[in-house]
Amino acid sequence: MRASRLLSLLLLLQTRGRLTAQELAEELDVSVRTVYRDVESLSSAGVPVYADRGPAGGYQLLDGYRTRLTGLTSTEAGALALAGLPEQAAELGLGTVLAAARLKLDAALPPSLREGAHHVRDRFHLDAPGWFADADRPPHLQALATAVWEQRPVKITYRRYRQPDRESVVHPLGLVLKAGTWYLVAEADRVRTYRANRISAAEVQDTPFTRPPEFDLSDYWQQWSAEFQSTVYKGEARIRVSPKAMRGIFTAGPVVAAKVRGTEPGPDGWREVVVPIETHEIAQSDFLRYGPEIEVLEPAELRESIARAAEEMVTRYRGGGR
Repeated sequence: MRASRLLSLLLLLQTRGRLTAQELAEELDVSVRTVYRDVESLSSAGVPVYADRGPAGGYQLLDGYRTRLTGLTSTEAGALALAGLPEQAAELGLGTVLAAARLKLDAALPPSLREGAHHVRDRFHLDAPGWFADADRPPHLQALATAVWEQRPVKITYRRYRQPDRESVVHPLGLVLKAGTWYLVAEADRVRTYRANRISAAEVQDTPFTRPPEFDLSDYWQQWSAEFQSTVYKGEARIRVSPKAMRGIFTAGPVVAAKVRGTEPGPDGWREVVVPIETHEIAQSDFLRYGPEIEVLEPAELRESIARAAEEMVTRYRGGGR
């Protein structure tokens, strides 16, 4: 542990230049006193690190000194796949590994390429979760990640919707982060997808399993996602849409743009559109939020239920429902 920290300190000075003891302590998540001891150890080992005193001072390496101890471990190399998702890497237990990998990569790059990498990192950022949603933090995510990484079976208890919990031993094949939500892809009797925050217990087993050589996580996820969407949307609705609502209908709610079929707009800018819907209850909630910008034409029962809901709202807001 200390050897790894000493190397990280050395690489920080090599890639960042002069850093204060406080800055080093924050980067390494240690005390300033520990930084003092580590710098002294590096100096005793022959590393030309020296300190400048004063407000603008700090530690730095002798000009021209570079270490070649920048080789990535296999774990660090794998963690680079999460380079744009530091928070999610930390959730998987790979936060410090990813930080070490990025530091080694920076140290191995010549100054011109390193500057370019920092240029991109400073200007582009990926934030996976959606707006106004609590972060999805499955309680057993790190255990699942360990099982995936080490190819070991895991005994899970899964909370099912309106059904008893199911306990089973599965072979974890991968973890997927979709719109801020984690999913476990695992094989039992067949390959299945489990929402990770519904796994109430996870016990990693000892004996490794053999991963199917033909399995491709990305291909599976694309196929499963397409099948899932086709089962979610169980019906269609024909609606009239104003130009204002039309701009939102392609980007919000349950409507998938590729599945929307619409006519050309009329003289008033309104057009008829056929959209997929899950259930009448969900469709009513989704359509009501557009207010008078949408008129449901079919199915008749959905049109009638929205009319009743609108009448109840008018009655309540005019004081008749008190």
